[in-house]
Amino acid sequence: MVLLKHCTKPFTPTTMAFLSYSRRHSPHLLRLLSTTPASAATVTISSSAAKNKLLNVFDPDESLAILASASPSSSSSSHRFALDLAVRRLASVRRFSDIESLLSARRSLLPAADEASLSSLILTYATANMLSHARQLFDEIPEKTSLSFNALLRAYAKAKKPKLIPELFSSLQALHPSIVPDHVSYGILIKSFCIVGKLNNARQVFDEMLPKGIEPTVAIYTTLLDSMYKKGKAEEAERLWSEMLAKGLKPDHVAYNVRMMYVGLHGKPEEVLAMIKEMEEAGWKPDAITYNYLISCYCRNKRFEDAKEAYRGFMKKKGSYGGPNAAIFKDLVNFLCGNGDFDGGLEVVRDSIKHNKIPDFKTMKVLVEGLMENGKVEEVKEVIRVVKERFPENLLGGWKSLEKKMGLVADGEVAEPVEVTEPVKAAEPIMAAEPIMAA
Repeated sequence: MVLLKHCTKPFTPTTMAFLSYSRRHSPHLLRLLSTTPASAATVTISSSAAKNKLLNVFDPDESLAILASASPSSSSSSHRFALDLAVRRLASVRRFSDIESLLSARRSLLPAADEASLSSLILTYATANMLSHARQLFDEIPEKTSLSFNALLRAYAKAKKPKLIPELFSSLQALHPSIVPDHVSYGILIKSFCIVGKLNNARQVFDEMLPKGIEPTVAIYTTLLDSMYKKGKAEEAERLWSEMLAKGLKPDHVAYNVRMMYVGLHGKPEEVLAMIKEMEEAGWKPDAITYNYLISCYCRNKRFEDAKEAYRGFMKKKGSYGGPNAAIFKDLVNFLCGNGDFDGGLEVVRDSIKHNKIPDFKTMKVLVEGLMENGKVEEVKEVIRVVKERFPENLLGGWKSLEKKMGLVADGEVAEPVEVTEPVKAAEPIMAAEPIMAA
């Protein structure tokens, strides 16, 4: 059975446009859809259902078939997300011509005046790092406003090109003087300066906002606070925090976490606890990032039992706090093993296994070697067995070497696969400007 011959229901408008475009510009995609099993696309599904399916599908061709079966809606956040996922799958195997066919087909369905949907497509091009296509689409929009302006700025941020954003901001304003940047535009510009370490430039842009009648938002304040704290400018950051409160702006949980980050690194646990209390009184629940700062602060102050107690308290109530992240396991294992508490580290690793957030190989290596030195051979075998089961074969080398070094594999024997996980980056406070449009 093939899709074109055996569909029992009409194609969606997106599929018809896609087929028409593919017939002219991308025969490969037309052949793909002509040989897709009917079961993949004979029934039209909702955009939400397509999104949920695509979250668990990584094959590019299967992703396209699922997307083709979805009911399109330019105003549907689920459809935009599903389209973004399909493009991500294609980009992972460098099928950029297919991405262009897919997005051009989508573009052909949209009126030239539909700036919101075209802005969404600009961002989708950024998913594949196709910034020249994003710029071309922006240029084709007949009446541009801050909506499409912000979309193009955000596309460069999404493609990790913060250095290019200030020049882009200036050049677009010069070319399109009718576009009036808003607080989102300035938030993206300020964030780009902060990312590349130009805090003074970011502050200058911030100071220019009020004279232009644009009020900075909590998100913009948080971006600057994060950069100031990371550069060790705590006093300046505290003045900015006070200024934000004086303006009647209420910090959100991200802002509190940014402030807590500095105290967690340089202060006492009691200071972090006081901030958590302040955060809760303001109506915000602490999350895994909050607790990671508290636990790490205990460890830096050599209060390891308090750290473990705080960790266990968090794990008992994790449902209320949004669940643990990878960093909370990785950091605590590192601290405990550094203090010689390998049993404590093993307890945390067992929790990480339950949550499928196993720390990176470097962290696990210290734990396994410490357990082995203390005669915990069975525990070492337990850890190695689990990581063997959980991860793919392309990450085996380090574990094989470690297993042999510990005498768990005799010379000449072939070890069973053992995992080397990629390093897990510690979670950082979000330093994002506000979104360009509501989901």
